[in-house]
Amino acid sequence: MDADFAFDRGPDAALIADLSADLRDAGYTADAVRDAWGPLADTAVGHGLHGPALTALAGRTDAAATLARLLFLGVGTARDAVDAALPRVGAAGLERLALARIDGDEVVPQALLRPQDYGGTGDAGDADGAGEWWIASDLDEAALGGPLPTGHVLGVGGASLTLAGLQLTTPVERVLDVGTGCGIQALRARRAAASVVATDVSERALAFTRLNAVLNGVDGIQTRHGSLFEPVAGERFDRVVSNPPFVITPRVAGVPEYEYRDAGFAGDDLVAAFVSGVGAVLAPGGTAQLLGNWEYRAGADGLDRVREWVAASEVPLEAWVIEREQLDPLAYAELWVRDGGTAPGTRGTPGTPGYADLVGAWLADFAARGVTGIGFGYLLLRRPASGAPRLARYERVTQPLGDGLGAHLGQALAAFDALAALDDDALAATRPVVAGDVTEARHHLPGAEAPSVIELRQGGGLARTLEVDPALAALVGASDGELTAGQLIDAIADLLEVDAAALRADLLPRVRELVFTGFLRLA
Repeated sequence: MDADFAFDRGPDAALIADLSADLRDAGYTADAVRDAWGPLADTAVGHGLHGPALTALAGRTDAAATLARLLFLGVGTARDAVDAALPRVGAAGLERLALARIDGDEVVPQALLRPQDYGGTGDAGDADGAGEWWIASDLDEAALGGPLPTGHVLGVGGASLTLAGLQLTTPVERVLDVGTGCGIQALRARRAAASVVATDVSERALAFTRLNAVLNGVDGIQTRHGSLFEPVAGERFDRVVSNPPFVITPRVAGVPEYEYRDAGFAGDDLVAAFVSGVGAVLAPGGTAQLLGNWEYRAGADGLDRVREWVAASEVPLEAWVIEREQLDPLAYAELWVRDGGTAPGTRGTPGTPGYADLVGAWLADFAARGVTGIGFGYLLLRRPASGAPRLARYERVTQPLGDGLGAHLGQALAAFDALAALDDDALAATRPVVAGDVTEARHHLPGAEAPSVIELRQGGGLARTLEVDPALAALVGASDGELTAGQLIDAIADLLEVDAAALRADLLPRVRELVFTGFLRLA
């Protein structure tokens, strides 16, 4: 793809509209593709193995199958089949858009163009409902048959979907998407924002973002070239989102520097620079959300490093940081060496030359800084609308997550602000209501009448499980909005025959936590 190709200007905007109509008429949807090759092949495609999908598509000449081969898997396809599947655009139109080239009677893909679900109750769920985009990106390693070029523009992967699902869903005016890549976060952000500015160091990525916006009929997305916050210096945004190139990469000769994952910083300095600098582009009350890695060094806790980055911000910030997993240096090195298309050898297969050298370079880099582990997680930062920062929450959440994360995070922030305005007497006067996704589990020893363990379980959001005592379980169980928290506590104190003042002092801080985490809501 020509990095300078202006997809959203000139006559090709009409050609892109024709392509969108052709894709729609062909029934080229995520469900149609999954149905075409079945669940096993779909899983294999996710692992970079196209053989089962191609076998399932063999002999099919319908438009959806043709487009799945050409645009989803990146496999050369007969020109007459492509012309039939895309009657308005044809193979010549794909070539004009730099999505394919014509080689005699064959159309050779130059990019992938895949349908992607969004909305509903899934990863990118919001109040606007479900839908689907078509997302163009560079050919992956399976289509290329080898390692990726360093200027590769990544499509929609697991990290992309994670951040899309985390994005807050409350309406705002302006959003900044830093390191937009193929533009998936900008498209997602535009559903809740009047306008979006999408930046990247890669002109190629910005071209894909423009194409994807026009292809999906989304206006209000402006692209700018540059690193981090340089393209928007002096501006303010209500929200900043970023899936930045945070992968920790050795700065030595022979190690590829992929633009989509490596910004040229040493260690975890890229995430540190983002955290310490994002406050300058946030409007008061504005939030920033990003994914990141942080190092554990010589026994020092990785989350403490993140705390230091937040403290180093020139603009005071509130922070809610969730660590999802930790990897040891070897596992981390192997993960990202394989991600670039360099594979280890297996029984009977020699693998990609240089695999061991690349892993060794990663391990040497980590050893030089005394790195013992690498954390991965989510960062939510907020510039206080007024006063000093109050929210400072750093936690590890490793269980599988529920649906509606973006809405859940927004509700938690709103709950935090509401609770900050309530002293204990005011909180006791509120009428709590148990959330609709909360269930209770009681575990008994054989023959025992009383439970030895009581758990509250959350079905959506962060899907937390909390072990509680009988008093708190009773309060949650009776929270239907009829009685105040204080009345409930007094009744429970009578039932348990304990001092009501002491029970109130014990339960009210935990009620605050349950409201913040979404187990309870204040009527």
